[in-house]
Amino acid sequence: MSTSNDHGLSEFGYRQSLDRSIGKFASFAAGVSYISILTGTFQLFYFGFGTGGPAYWWSWPMVFAGQIAVALCFAELAARYPVAGSVYNWSKRLAGPTTSWLAGWMMFTASVVTLAGVVLAYQVTLPQLWSGFQLIGDGGGAHDFGISAVIWGAVLILFTTVVNAFGVKLMARINSIGVFIELIAAVLLVVILAVNVVRGPGVFVDTHGLGEGHTGGYAGVFLVAAIASAYVMYGFDTASSLGEETVNPRRTAPVAILRAVIASFVIGGLILLFAIMAAPDLSDPRLSTSSGGLQLIVLQVLGGPLGKVFLCCIVVAITVCALAVHTAGIRLMFAMARDNALPFGVRLARINAKTGTPVVAAILIGAVAVAILLVNIGTPQIFTAVTSVAVVMIYLAYLLVTVPMLVKRVRGGWSGRDAGGHFSLGRFGLPVNMVAVLWGAGMSVNLAWPREQIYGGGVLRWMALIFIGIVAAIGLAWFRLRGCRRLGTLPEHQADRGDRLVDELS
Repeated sequence: MSTSNDHGLSEFGYRQSLDRSIGKFASFAAGVSYISILTGTFQLFYFGFGTGGPAYWWSWPMVFAGQIAVALCFAELAARYPVAGSVYNWSKRLAGPTTSWLAGWMMFTASVVTLAGVVLAYQVTLPQLWSGFQLIGDGGGAHDFGISAVIWGAVLILFTTVVNAFGVKLMARINSIGVFIELIAAVLLVVILAVNVVRGPGVFVDTHGLGEGHTGGYAGVFLVAAIASAYVMYGFDTASSLGEETVNPRRTAPVAILRAVIASFVIGGLILLFAIMAAPDLSDPRLSTSSGGLQLIVLQVLGGPLGKVFLCCIVVAITVCALAVHTAGIRLMFAMARDNALPFGVRLARINAKTGTPVVAAILIGAVAVAILLVNIGTPQIFTAVTSVAVVMIYLAYLLVTVPMLVKRVRGGWSGRDAGGHFSLGRFGLPVNMVAVLWGAGMSVNLAWPREQIYGGGVLRWMALIFIGIVAAIGLAWFRLRGCRRLGTLPEHQADRGDRLVDELS
């Protein structure tokens, strides 16, 4: 174990340049806020319910079963490699430079697009609090919803950019407060919905005839509806992506990853369960629209004033979710730039002397996310398709970690003893890793499948293959032709020889 004050960072060839101040709850909050129970369930309920009916709820435990296997693998990696840009750095130590660069590139691109997608949730919730939050028209015009969504989204991105630029302490404080509010609100919502149930659990085995005429029957419909759950339960690796800023990261980050996934599964699953059982009328067509959905059930069951209090909590959840997504993207960009694995790496990896954060990276990600938002004004179908593809890219990035990890296990190159007494799956590592790979591959295919319900008609149906192919081709072309020749830790980020010697002797 290292005795240097960088928590073993010099072991990986880096010097401590980020501000190490994140504690246990803040680390847990980072993972929870990225998953964001209230943001995801409220933003996507209408799609899951509208596609699969009440029985779509079973996709929630199904997705959890797959993602907890991935989270367990990540917890092991977090204990061994507590370095910024989790997915990129993990893959770098499990596979070759091309695989790790592609994992980082996929995850980074997806994170920027995801940020643009998350901030649009403001428009889904704010006008239900007060009609004045519909900034353009009355919401009935062709472009009213889209333009208002872009404006609110840009405001939120400006906020997350400023907070991230000011330093990790401010980010962690705001994020922790927001997550605390979100968790309290979520638990209270579960209790209130449970008290107001009007139907029994039998509703969850009634398919309402939705599989009739569909290829594969209800199973085919269910796979489509399951996307609503798959779109929520990811991003838990954020707790480890902040490893260089976390106190005692080898112990803190693995626990934070697992707690974030489990807490999100339990609370989010109960909200969906009791909301369906408490909804006054499951045949109400508004439950299957983005302007109604779960928000409508809350307002109907809780009544106007109390329902709007909970909607305010959803706004808080959306805010910290966007903050966490932005933060994770910054750390990934910093990690890759520090290895000179991105163009203009020196500038992107530069740490501001006053704030202790990579300010240029924060501003650049914010600017690109706002630019992506502008697509939503005239062609929302394309934006929806691209944001859906971003989730596929995250699942693929996870596979670029779990597959090399499985290969290393099979070849006998992975030992639990290397964890230094911290989190290890031991003899369960191989079966858990196999489940993580099979799950990730299966869900990636399901998410990318050319469905009109997800991507639209015509050529948009193939958006997943087209977009991912273009992103991968452009990225790999630059990396193979130029980037791979420049790889190497930038001098200003290299560990001092003295720190390295301490790690070697420890």
